[in-house]
Amino acid sequence: MDDLYQRFEQAIDGMARLAGYPHGDRHQAWLDRLRVNLPELCAFEQVQPAPELGYLSPPATQRPVPAVTGVPIDAAPPPDRGDDAAAIARACHATPADVATRAAEALAAAKRHHALNAFITLADAAALGAEATRAAERASAKEDLPLLGVPIAVKDLMQVAGFPQTDGSGGPRPAPAASDALAVARLRAAGALVIGTTNLHEFAYGITSENPHHGWVVNPRHPGYTPGGSSGGSAAAVAAGIVRMAIGTDTAGSIRLPASCCGVVGFKPTFDAVPRDGVRSLGQSLDHVGPIAASVADAALTYSIMAGQPPTTARRAPLAGLRVGIAREHFFDPLASDVARAVEAAIDRMRGDGATIVEVALPGIATAAALQFVTLCSEAGEVHWQRLLAHPDTLGPDVRVRIEIGQFLPAAWYVRAQRERAALAATFAAAMREVDVLVTPTLRVEPPRSGATNARIGEREIPLHTAVTALTMPFNLMGMPALTLPCGRGDHGLPIGVQIAGRRGDDWRVLNTGARLEDLLHPIP
Repeated sequence: MDDLYQRFEQAIDGMARLAGYPHGDRHQAWLDRLRVNLPELCAFEQVQPAPELGYLSPPATQRPVPAVTGVPIDAAPPPDRGDDAAAIARACHATPADVATRAAEALAAAKRHHALNAFITLADAAALGAEATRAAERASAKEDLPLLGVPIAVKDLMQVAGFPQTDGSGGPRPAPAASDALAVARLRAAGALVIGTTNLHEFAYGITSENPHHGWVVNPRHPGYTPGGSSGGSAAAVAAGIVRMAIGTDTAGSIRLPASCCGVVGFKPTFDAVPRDGVRSLGQSLDHVGPIAASVADAALTYSIMAGQPPTTARRAPLAGLRVGIAREHFFDPLASDVARAVEAAIDRMRGDGATIVEVALPGIATAAALQFVTLCSEAGEVHWQRLLAHPDTLGPDVRVRIEIGQFLPAAWYVRAQRERAALAATFAAAMREVDVLVTPTLRVEPPRSGATNARIGEREIPLHTAVTALTMPFNLMGMPALTLPCGRGDHGLPIGVQIAGRRGDDWRVLNTGARLEDLLHPIP
């Protein structure tokens, strides 16, 4: 590793000059950050993909046609978990006042919980009331509004008409957006009411939601411990009971990580199953849009609407005949003992419900972190390069240096990473022919303390990003759907999540499996 570090030390000033970057005084900051990621860079140097491999960017799947589907919300309403979103909508047909009151209550709850720093911008009360009235009038005119009166929150990385889009960054406050991102527009068309835009790790480029411009997001379950990121504000808003559903984005785990840390449900669909129109990019071949919700039923309903499908919720049928893949290598080692106990207990519940547990191998999985780093660092550097040149002082220090080091990765490395990504995708595809879903922990450890830079597993200290993203980011590389739901609590009483992943396009199998496991883990009286 020292040899590679020395090569960077000798080369980075010249590379910065070649790129036209005028801040050579930041030489040491670049080296310090590159040292953090030396394990990934050294692993990448060993990657030698076969020359005949193609270049992989997960194919867009605007309307997946899965082998398994959910059920229409009116045909089989899910069990009551404290008024699921579909039940809220059904209860809102009475008068415009009922719809407006529900929105006003959510807005008031957001203001009461202001210390969480979950929101960057809250809706104007009068404008929200007018929107609620219009939704109620549409319902009175016999429009089908499956989310009538349901308050939602949207990550401030997306266009929301009437709200400034800050991307969690600093600098002058932007003017309000004139239109909605397509996913937001679909939810509003279904009757949902946006009560605010949520806080995040700046540019979605981080895993803690420790935002230097808008305040650190607080974990409502356990203040003092990370809420996860980058969609930390969305997860906090759901965990605090302000809304039942919020929208996030996920590039290496940024929906599933905060959902797991805050003890709620997070779903990353198949790549581009939910359109990214109107969403700020970070890693264009890795970014996904999806829901964070109070239950799998709510996540499924939100997903179906954002994806442009008929309003649908998840089936909760027994798991008899389902083949559940367990990949011990990488996903279960290393693992904190309390996380291992909780996830193994969840697997036992699935086995007891009729699922067949199948051990699977994923050769080459050890390269995933290196491929993710090279891919994301290159793509994010390109996306934010002009902002970096024009206004570097408006960026938080951690995000600024991550964008800066993108200039030091050769284009040939990026191409090689995509070719090796194709090889790893073939490995995952082969494994998925033997099973229907994969089940893994979501994080290797309980949520770490806020401000931590490392995590402990037994006697080992490992970098925070390794402990937190290692089990989620492979599914971004592959474009596969993946869901996290709570499966217990750790030794310190913090939430632990179990992750379910499936083949590309098999979103409903993942959601249906999650809904059944949710029942097995948290039976309704």
